[in-house]
Parts: sequence; structure tokens; C-alpha cells
Amino acid sequence: MNKSMETQGRDQWSSKIGFILAAAGSAVGLGNLWKFPYTAGMNGGGAFVLIYLALIIIVGFTLMAAEIIIGRHTQLNAIGAYRKIRKGWGWVGGLGVLAGFVILSYYSVVGGWVINYIVKAATGAFSTSDINVLGGMFESLTSSTWEPIIYHGLFMAITLGIVIGGISGGIEKFSKILMPSLFIMVILIVIRSVTLPGAAEGIKFFLKPDFSAINVSTILAALGQVFFSLSLGMGCMITYGSYLSKDENIPQSATLIPLLDTGVALLAGLAILPAVFALGFDPAGGPGLVFITLPAVFAKMPMGGLFAILFFLLVLFAAITSSISLLEVVVSFVVDEWNWSRAKATTIISAAIFALGIPASLSLGVWDTIIFRDLVFFDALGFLTDQILLPLGGLMLCIFIGWVWGVDNAVKEATNGGKVKFTIAPIWGFVIKYLAPIAIGYIFITGLIG
Repeated sequence: MNKSMETQGRDQWSSKIGFILAAAGSAVGLGNLWKFPYTAGMNGGGAFVLIYLALIIIVGFTLMAAEIIIGRHTQLNAIGAYRKIRKGWGWVGGLGVLAGFVILSYYSVVGGWVINYIVKAATGAFSTSDINVLGGMFESLTSSTWEPIIYHGLFMAITLGIVIGGISGGIEKFSKILMPSLFIMVILIVIRSVTLPGAAEGIKFFLKPDFSAINVSTILAALGQVFFSLSLGMGCMITYGSYLSKDENIPQSATLIPLLDTGVALLAGLAILPAVFALGFDPAGGPGLVFITLPAVFAKMPMGGLFAILFFLLVLFAAITSSISLLEVVVSFVVDEWNWSRAKATTIISAAIFALGIPASLSLGVWDTIIFRDLVFFDALGFLTDQILLPLGGLMLCIFIGWVWGVDNAVKEATNGGKVKFTIAPIWGFVIKYLAPIAIGYIFITGLIG
């Protein structure tokens, strides 16, 4: 078992900042820049943000710490990590490996759209603010047969190129470039957005809670966003944690990563919603907010062409930092368990993920008659991961730490055997044993019967 580890050793992060940036990059992705602003817009703005922040503290930090603890303790992939601690539990890690594989297949399709929109922005395609024209442009892309598949392949090729370089030489190296660039670009766009005439209404909508807007659907949307945004239940943080040295401060890392992720999500909201309000568009524009509404916003902005290129580059950087972590989850499993070389594992798995993304892309066009639970194949993959695999993986993680391995063992690992402070360990233990499983179980059941 794990022959590859015994013969060649396991790669590690070369620095703490490298791990933090890579892990934050895994969390910061389309969930922040594409999904968070429109989900906030559809769920009451500030009310949604308030619930989201509460759940980041209760569920986000708790599960983030738990996954890093398991990974660092075992120094193994998601499946091997659970199995090493307790035989018969490897299937829980398998949920994460499967989720990573499936998510990346349709995530990469969306990543391809982003590359296409960078090309469109650079060639001046967003010269109109007519929503109908822009909507037609987006629909033409997504329903096309070959164009989105070509861009999907390009996005997967970029992801493959980074992951094949390994942890310190690939993922960490590129995260150190991409993450600071991402922060600079989002701040530039925020400054442009909040200084537009009429932006104050958008800021108020985003930051001032309307408590009457809080209902069960708001809470469910916020909890789902926490999972998607923080890459929880996907095995990403177990895998990244497995490359940590034994002297790293896990409680500190598990705090910094959600903070960075939440910071980007809030900045994304400030980059998008004030501009949407300032220029008279609908904040509840749904998934089309980024691809239809924002190009209209940029068309009306002074220097809008430049900011359109900047914005879609920002979205691409965020998408790549997440896609490399999703691919690494599956690659790590194959390298550890099947003794494949990293190059072989990365290439074959990338090809398989690309292949699964083809019907996902085609289901938005020529194959839109293939329906599951009123969903086309693309949306069905999202349902499988968002409503089943991720919450189930998160629920079983809580049960595993709280009731199988034991909170005391987890805390011992988190504190490096008592050398590192974990002041809120008793609260963390209570949350992972009782509070988080109830919250996650609720979203899981509600999602299945909804």
C-alpha cells in the first residue's frame, strides 16, 4: 500500500504562505466571483451576507480545520486518509474524490466561457449595453456545439499544465503569482464600481441587512454557498493538508483561509452590485449576472473595455486556482493508491474529466432534450455535487471527527501535540459533534426532497 510514498517521498509546500495562498486559491473561485454576487442579489443582499458570515464562522471554519487536520495527520489522499484512521471509512474520502472529478468536468466548461469572454472583451465585442443582444451572445456561446468544447479543452490544458508540475513546483508556484494578482485586480474593479454615480444604492443593498428578507431559502442558499465557496466536502483541504509539515499551525491556517475567501467574496459583491445598481440593471439577474449583465455595465462605464478585460482575467485566475485543487484531489488519490507517476495520472485524469465535460456542454445546446429530474446533464451534475456529494461528505466528516476518531485526537493533531494554541477547541468540538451535523443534515435532506 502507498508504495509511491515509500519509494519517492511525499512532496510538501515549501512555505507557509505558499500553502495559505494555494488553499485560499482553492476556496476562491467561481463560487466567489460568479455565484456569490448573484446569489446575494437573489436572496436579499445584506440579509444573505449576514447569514453567510454567520455560517462561515459556524460551519466554514469548523470543517476547514477538520479537513486540514485529517490530511496533515495521515499525509495521504482523501480516501487513504480516512481509511488509515479507521478501516471501512475510505468511502467518505471517495465522495470527495468523486465530487472533485464531477465538479471539474462542468466547472471547466464555465472556465472555458470565461476565456472566451476575455477574447470578446479584448476584441471590443461588449460595445452594447442592450441586455437582449448580450443575452443572445451568451446563449449563442453556450448552445454552440464546438466553440465551448474547444475553450473547455483549453481551460483543462492550463489546469493540467500547472498540476503536472507538482505541489511546490506547480500549484504553489502559480498560486503565489495568481492570488496576489487576483487581489489587485478585484480592488481596482471595486474602486471603479463604488465611485460610479448612483453606486450608493448598490452598496446599501449589499451591506445593510433587510431582516424581513431572511427565510429558510436564504439560509439554505447561504449554507450551500459556504460549501461551494470554501471547497468543503470535496477532499481539497484533506489533500492540501496532507502536504503540510508537522510543525505548521493548523488553527491559524484554518482561520486565515476562510477570512481570505470571505474577503474576496465581499469584494466581488462590491465590485459587481454597486455597478449593477448605478447603471440600472437587475441585481437578481441570476447566473447571467456575470456573463450578460456585467458586459452591459462595462459598456456604459468610462474605460469599460479595459475593466471588462481586467474583470474576466480576474475570474479566470480565480477559476484556475480552484480547478487545480479539484484536479489534485483525484491525482493525489491515483498517485498514492495506484502507484502511477504524477505525469501519467494528471494526463489521463484530465482527459477523462474533459470527456465528461463534453456532454455537459452539449446539454446546453444540441443535447438539451436529455433530462433528469427536469434538469439537463450540465445542471444534473451540479445537483449531484451541490445537493448530494458535498453536504453528505461534510456530514460524514463531522460524524467521523466527532464520533469515530474523536475530538480529542483531532485537537491533539491540530495543536501539534500541545505545542500550538487552539483556544476555542471546546467550542470547535461542540460544533463539529452537534451543531454542524444538524445544519448540514438539514440542507442535505431539504436539497434531496426539494
